[in-house]
Amino acid sequence: MLTFAIAPAIAPSSAYARTILVFGDSLSAAYGLAQTQGWANLLEKRLHDEGFDYRVANASISGETTTGGANRIEGALKAHRPDLVVLELGANDGLRGQSLEVMKRNLEKIIDASRAAKAEVLLVGMRLPPNYGTAYTEKFQQTYVDLARSKKTALVPFLFEGLSDDGRFFQADRVHPTSEGQVVMLETMWKGLQPLLKRK
Repeated sequence: MLTFAIAPAIAPSSAYARTILVFGDSLSAAYGLAQTQGWANLLEKRLHDEGFDYRVANASISGETTTGGANRIEGALKAHRPDLVVLELGANDGLRGQSLEVMKRNLEKIIDASRAAKAEVLLVGMRLPPNYGTAYTEKFQQTYVDLARSKKTALVPFLFEGLSDDGRFFQADRVHPTSEGQVVMLETMWKGLQPLLKRK
C-alpha cells in the first residue's frame, strides 16, 4: 500500500504566466527520493528548457485516495489557481480493492471542480497487478478510458508506460519508481502534456 507523506509544493512564483497543478499520490510525490528527483520537479525544468512559461505546483500526497483528493481539490485550486491539472489518483483505491464506481465519481468530482475553476485536465491512468483478478483489474484500467471519453479530457493511459520490471526502475518495495524510473515517467507524461501547453 502506498504510504503517507506530503510532497512540498514547488515554490510559487508570480514570474510565470501559467501554472500546472500535479494532483496525485506517492507516484507523483517522489516517494523515497529527494523531491528534485521526482517527475514533477523534472517537468518544471523540462518546461523551462522547452521555452514554456509555466510553474509546477505539486500537491500530491503519498497514500492519497480519490476520496481524499475529492475532499481537498477545492482548497488546492484556490491555493494554486492552475491553468492545467494533472490528475493522477486511483492507484490506492485499486490496491485497497475499493469500489470502482466510487472511484469514478470521485474523479468526476475533481475533474468538474477543475473545469469550474477554468483549468484543463490531464487524466493519468494506472494498472493493477494481476493478483487482483481479471475482472477487477480490467474494469479498473477501463475506468480511466471511459472517464476520459465521457468528460472529454486528455488521457495518459498508463503512468508506468516504458517501465520494465528491471530493478533499475523500482525501489525495493517494487511499487515506487527510482530516480531512473522518474525520468521514464517524465517522458510518458510529456507526451500527454505537450499538446495542452501554450506558448503565450
